[in-house]
Amino acid sequence: MADRYLHFSGTAPGRFLTRRLGLPQPARLRRLTPRTPSLDGPLLHLTAGDSALGDTLGPVLAATGQEVTGRADRPAGIVVDATGVATAAGLAEVHARLHPVVRSLAVCGRIVVLGTPPSADDHHRAAAQQALEGFVRSLGKEIGRGATAQLLRVVPGSAAPAESTLRFLLSPRSAYVSGQVVELTDATPDPVADWTAPLAARTALVTGAARGIGASVAAVLARDGARVICLDVPQAGEELSRMADELGGSALPLDITAPDAAQQIADAVPDGLDILVHNAGITRDRRLANMPAERWAQVIEVNLGSVLRTTDALLTSGTVNRGGRIVATASIAGIAGNNGQTNYAASKAGIIGLVRSLAPRTAADHGVTVNAVAPGFIETKMTAAVPFFIREAGRRMNSLSQGGLPIDVAETTAWFAQPASTAVNGQVVRVCGQSLLGA
Repeated sequence: MADRYLHFSGTAPGRFLTRRLGLPQPARLRRLTPRTPSLDGPLLHLTAGDSALGDTLGPVLAATGQEVTGRADRPAGIVVDATGVATAAGLAEVHARLHPVVRSLAVCGRIVVLGTPPSADDHHRAAAQQALEGFVRSLGKEIGRGATAQLLRVVPGSAAPAESTLRFLLSPRSAYVSGQVVELTDATPDPVADWTAPLAARTALVTGAARGIGASVAAVLARDGARVICLDVPQAGEELSRMADELGGSALPLDITAPDAAQQIADAVPDGLDILVHNAGITRDRRLANMPAERWAQVIEVNLGSVLRTTDALLTSGTVNRGGRIVATASIAGIAGNNGQTNYAASKAGIIGLVRSLAPRTAADHGVTVNAVAPGFIETKMTAAVPFFIREAGRRMNSLSQGGLPIDVAETTAWFAQPASTAVNGQVVRVCGQSLLGA
């Protein structure tokens, strides 16, 4: 369903009326298209204090394809290297760098602050670096006009592991991601021969791929060069086959909760999987006092139990190739909770627990990363059926004052899936326009 308010507020009468009434004035987001492959303008590179990255950040920023400068009247992006901030007094440097330029940021611009993981050995440095999180989350709620702000924590020494993440955050692909904290490891990125097709020669499997977010994820992975296997329940076989044919992939009609689901997946990919996307999910909403046991069990089984079983089996069998990527779909409901969704929120919080626990071990034992996307209000057929006032609240209660699109979740998934994203592991990134609900 079209967002009529977004359209109206962009017209001259709409701008006048919403301004007079103090209503939200959302900017139409700049997403990736053939006509808008990158941000429209230069990147402003600033440093607060002494950098912990030496001279390595400049070349990485230049590799994004944007013009990088130390001075710009209307920057499309601002990158502040705050990795050297080690004291409370040092935070003044962050203010001094951004205060004069933040108003000049272009519409739908990007701000990325680089910090380091808070130190367990130096509580002054830990306090200063943790302060950057509150700063960035607040900045994301202030800047408006479709702009976003993120905190990227990197290991001191080299910016090389951050390239794929900076390419994502400083591009139209991250249009609906804001107020996020991404913490990288120091793992060496796998090489990418062609950044227009970073997933070339890789095989991906997407569950729940017949429609909605899953279909968009499959399409973006295919766009980025992957051979995609589309999995969904047999009842969706016709839609599934159509989707797979459109993408030049293959269809795998399969109930992911079947006891032999993992074996059927392994049989379908004799050369193994490079990317496994757990997207299949259901809702059976009802308040706990009115929720029968079967409604609880169905949601837990599809959204969490099947993910745990198939992941374990595919890792143990070696079906997920070394250097592979596992991406699961959580939800802001699993972070903030939601009325009538105790079962759904429990299942999605469980996905977050899976990612945080499994990621360090899979990286060490299998060379595989594990991450999750946590969508907020995404415009789908399901949300179009939500009552009007609840739907409008879902759209407006975020820093961008609008709902996201399935492609926003898909672009984030594709970033996790890239071979160069080796340092991105154990992360849960909300794709919610910085929803006012949750952390």
